[in-house]
Amino acid sequence: MDATIYHNPKCSTSRKALQALRDAGIEPTVVKYLDEPYTREQLVKLFADAGLTPSQAVRKREALYKQLDLASATDDEILDAMVAHPILVERPIVVTDKGTRIPRPFEKLDEIL
Repeated sequence: MDATIYHNPKCSTSRKALQALRDAGIEPTVVKYLDEPYTREQLVKLFADAGLTPSQAVRKREALYKQLDLASATDDEILDAMVAHPILVERPIVVTDKGTRIPRPFEKLDEIL
């Protein structure tokens, strides 16, 4: 099975998802999105494939979320902020042949393994 994980090595959930993929016998393509930032088009597709809106996929606990006043922002404004500041994107995003998920709760990863 082909898989890609948009990964932040500092995030315990992201590390756990990467290990779960490997434990399932999958060696995913690892994209460190803080080093290789998302494009707007990528995020639009990833969120659509996951069935999420930008406001559902933004890290609301991130200090920058409050600083940029994203609680009152439109989805387009949130997307722009995510492209400019990829730390705002909930992590990890996992893509397999079976679908795209942000495994929060973590059990959502099972849906695409």
